[in-house]
Amino acid sequence: MNQYVLSCCSTADLSKEHFTDRNISYICFHYELDGVEYRDDLGISTPFDKFYQAMRDGASTKTSQVNADEYEEYFEQFLKEGMDVLHVCLSSGISGSINSANIARENLLERYPDRKLYIVDSLGASSGYGLLMDKLADLRDSGKSIDEVYEWAVANRLHLHHWFFSTDLTFYIKGGRISKTAGFVGGVLNICPLLNMNNEGKLIPRYKIRTKRKVIEAIVNKMEEHAKDGTSYHGKCFISHSDCYEDARAVADLVEERFKNMNGRVVINNIGTTIGSHTGPGTVALFFFGDERGE
Repeated sequence: MNQYVLSCCSTADLSKEHFTDRNISYICFHYELDGVEYRDDLGISTPFDKFYQAMRDGASTKTSQVNADEYEEYFEQFLKEGMDVLHVCLSSGISGSINSANIARENLLERYPDRKLYIVDSLGASSGYGLLMDKLADLRDSGKSIDEVYEWAVANRLHLHHWFFSTDLTFYIKGGRISKTAGFVGGVLNICPLLNMNNEGKLIPRYKIRTKRKVIEAIVNKMEEHAKDGTSYHGKCFISHSDCYEDARAVADLVEERFKNMNGRVVINNIGTTIGSHTGPGTVALFFFGDERGE
């Protein structure tokens, strides 16, 4: 059986140890913090707590995707070694990264016509994208070929659910996702918006829920509603958070209480600096496999 490389971007928001343990390669996005550029390298350049505290203190942030030249250099190191590559990109609904990856692919396949280089739109983000990668690693490790894993990814990516809530609307207002008026009213009324990712990989506000306690209950109710086999769900569950571990832990505890048949305990990750530049601190996201996502 031919060996192949399973690859993604740092925006899958898994830990470096997780990427290493599952033998998943990754390429880093970029971000700026007060005009200084860094690689989105899983919290190595800037620890996550310091990054989010800087945002609270008023630091400006800006992100940039991987360009075509970077992708080309990254992919070529594997192709030169005679390896095929399956690369999964951050959702096209929130990033143009896949366009750069496809440009690199076209250039490289002219030079390496005997190699396979698949590019997949995850239609996901953060550790939901990461949960998809973890599942693809399971399939690879079970002996599935690169073609079989590619086909499974395309056929099943919309079964990966992404539900988010935020207890701090500051950066949603700054990014234009919520109006200043709505943000002010939301703050006064202690509203925590509940959002999810639709079938185009775009983040959509769904519900306005008052109080953190109620939104934690609501997000787990959504898992009960949509998870494969309901409370008998036997897959994995990932959570990511932007410097609000206690809120993430509260969600994880409730998930573990309701879903007794899960494959292991809930895995809690950090929302990385690329996604976090847009959410700011105070966001919790819940990811699991279930029915097919709609509009």
